Amino acid sequence: MSSENEDEPGVLDGPAAHRSPLTVHSPLRIAIVAGELSGDNLGAAFIRSMRARHPDAQFSGIAGPRMVAEGCECLEPSESLAVMGLFEVLSHLPRLLRLRRRVRNHFLATRPDVFIGVDAPEFNLNLAPALHEAGIRTVQYVSPQVWAWRQGRVERMARFLDLVLCLLPFEKRFYAEHGLAAEFVGHPLADQVPFVPDRAGARQGLGLGATGEVVAILPGSRRGEVARLGADFAGAAAWLAARRPGIRFVAPMANTSAREMFSQALNTHAPGVAVELLEGQAQTALVAADAVLVASGTATLETLLCKRPMVVAYRLGALTAWLLRSMGVMKAPYFAQPNLLAGRRVVPEIFQEEVTPERLGSEVAHWLDHPGECAELERLFGEIHLQLRQDASDLAAEAVLKLIRGQFTNFPQNPSQGCAPGDHGTSAGVGS
Repeated sequence: MSSENEDEPGVLDGPAAHRSPLTVHSPLRIAIVAGELSGDNLGAAFIRSMRARHPDAQFSGIAGPRMVAEGCECLEPSESLAVMGLFEVLSHLPRLLRLRRRVRNHFLATRPDVFIGVDAPEFNLNLAPALHEAGIRTVQYVSPQVWAWRQGRVERMARFLDLVLCLLPFEKRFYAEHGLAAEFVGHPLADQVPFVPDRAGARQGLGLGATGEVVAILPGSRRGEVARLGADFAGAAAWLAARRPGIRFVAPMANTSAREMFSQALNTHAPGVAVELLEGQAQTALVAADAVLVASGTATLETLLCKRPMVVAYRLGALTAWLLRSMGVMKAPYFAQPNLLAGRRVVPEIFQEEVTPERLGSEVAHWLDHPGECAELERLFGEIHLQLRQDASDLAAEAVLKLIRGQFTNFPQNPSQGCAPGDHGTSAGVGS
């Protein structure tokens, strides 16, 4: 989506040497754009923390239902940004460009004190330059995976972002090495999910017995994800049911669209297999499960925080997958968040044509047959949970207020400063 930048007036094409003077309104005006369910959750928690400090702060932007419930003016629903894949986005490009132009013009007219892009990097990183040049402070909340692929993007980001709020501990050092102020704030999910899961309570809440094998299935929240993974996830349930009598399946659905698509996949690829479709209740289902089959994304982190063994699957459109492989743009050794956070492969991650019912089913069965390995994984996930539990929303709000007060600079003076878990103090180059 970056092609629009070359033709748009007011979009930054070099260092921000000619920005308009920064402003601070009373009450604070905060522009915010969040993509999808995970972005809505992050955005809502951020709004809540900011309102605790500035009760009269005003928020407007692209928002989900939770953000709206916290008082954010909604210019467009978050689900409008739920598009994934380099080539898959092309069919939505005209609509997304029109939306970005409309939102950009709204923010330029209302002149907020700060713009917060929550995830959705393809949209937000092409919206931020014009706002930055116009004198609006710019923040990206949730780092794009520039450390994993297309690392050259970070040089462009440093020209129009004032601050990156990082959810993962290793990201702060990466940005410091590239001259971009960043703060490790931890992940709000780590604050929200209980450290000790109540498995008995979760099973009781779902009407499941205290004994017997239970597998949770999370095929994704986007239509594209469910379209690409639903059939194989349903087939994996059928594969397991044929080999493990008495096994039960629960599938928390993120939205109505995902439910309809996965229900169709089950009817076609797992006829006669009892899979209970839940309205939300993802954490309850995860805690109740003995093992989890999950699409790559935020749900894998939630599974980690619930301390459950998992099998992670990821499938892109054929052209996107070919590009990633042939161009060698993927730099990270793993795509599953648990493996990235552990620094080694601790859960199976299955990509593209490797995603088959037999492969998925056999990997899930391995966890069910090896409780000792599950116990070791639970211990490791507990350590990671503590690393990520940093009161993320409060730290994010404080960091944004520092930026508004002029206490963050765009070029850290000490790139060697690390980002050890729990290090959420003042970034290099940040005034006191």
